[in-house]
Amino acid sequence: MKPGPLQRLDALVRHLVPLASTLGLMLLTIAPNRIPGAAAVMPMLGWMAVFYWAVFRPDLLRSWMAFLAGVLSDALAGLPMGVSALALLILHGVASSQRRFFLGNTFVVAWWGFAMLAAGVSLLVAGLAFVVDGRHAPRDTLALQYVLTVLLYPPVAWTLARSQVALLRQR
Repeated sequence: MKPGPLQRLDALVRHLVPLASTLGLMLLTIAPNRIPGAAAVMPMLGWMAVFYWAVFRPDLLRSWMAFLAGVLSDALAGLPMGVSALALLILHGVASSQRRFFLGNTFVVAWWGFAMLAAGVSLLVAGLAFVVDGRHAPRDTLALQYVLTVLLYPPVAWTLARSQVALLRQR
């Protein structure tokens, strides 16, 4: 039987969960807060979402979606255009290319993979921001942001996994 219009709309909304969660986490990262100096060390929540969806549902978060999310992040955060887009493309590309490896191992291996990938991308972003815009972030700030990003990956991944189970199950 052919699905009705409401069923098709329901399926469309459910399939937008990866993109919506990525954009939501990115906005949470760049949202202004009243804590002095917090913006410089905010964990890269959007990176976690891109990595998670590239491993577990790459069919629902395509590379072009990650690129557009990065362009939006650059525009809203005032970063040099293309820096975040490149970072998210690299994250998505490497994570999806290693998908079989991550799926065949424990969560700790995926967490370790995210940590290694985030380290490389963090250094790349810092280097690009310096070359393109002349910005130089202090090493301790970059290190703290990286540590917070890696430490927050498990609860964010758990939340994304719960949303995948609840919203993306086949009906």
